[in-house]
This record gives sequence, structure tokens and C-alpha cells, in this order.
Amino acid sequence: MADLHISTDKEALDVALIHQFLSERSTWAIGIPRAVVERAIDNSLCFGAYLDGRQVGFARVTTDLATFAYLADVFVVEEQRGKGYSKRLVEAVLAHPDLQKLRRFMLATSDAHELYARYGFTPPARPATLMERYFPNIYAN
Repeated sequence: MADLHISTDKEALDVALIHQFLSERSTWAIGIPRAVVERAIDNSLCFGAYLDGRQVGFARVTTDLATFAYLADVFVVEEQRGKGYSKRLVEAVLAHPDLQKLRRFMLATSDAHELYARYGFTPPARPATLMERYFPNIYAN
């Protein structure tokens, strides 16, 4: 297995790759404008996954660094999937020192329940207490 390097250095992020993946290949952010991706990166704790200096994965966490975090935009490019990189990326996120002892760590996924379950993520214990405003096609308008 090639040596995967994971970093929180925002200067190293390939924003063009992140935008292209999210806007064209993700199932959750089709059509997202680059300016929105840039603002999300600026206001999140970001994790880039790199092989030989080339970015192959990404994840970001929106958090107050004290009580709450939300994991979003997790991906590994298609040609590098099946090599354990998504597991290593999630492990790096969960091991980050600023994300310890949070009361709630949330995410939304349509197809990676098994991946996240191995790290203790479960359906909400009290779903009746959760509410949301959800606009799935906001970038199409």
C-alpha cells in the first residue's frame, strides 16, 4: 500500500479537485459553487489525504471545538477507493486533538453506514429531539 499522508494544512488542499469532486461527482453537493466550497473550507477543520503529494481524499469538520462537531464532505477519489484510505481518513479525523470529548459528533450518509459504524456512529439515540432545515437541491437553483 502506498504511503498515505493526512494533513490539516489548508494551504496544501487542492481546492480545484475538492470543488470538482463535490460539484460533479458527489451525491450530496452536485452543482455547488466554488465560492461556497472555499467558504466551507475557510470555516472548517479540514483534512486532506495525499499520495506522493497528490490529493486523493478530503474531509471537513464544522465544530465549536468544545461540545459539537459535524463531519462533512468525506471522499476518496474513485481510482483510489478500496485501499483503506477512507478508514485512515476517518481515523485521522476522530484522533485529532481538538475533536476529543465532544458531547455530540454527527454526520449524514446515504451509503457509508458500515464505514462510520465501525467508529461508533449510530442512528440518533433520540431522533425525536433532532430537527433540520434541508434543501437538497439548493445548488441547482
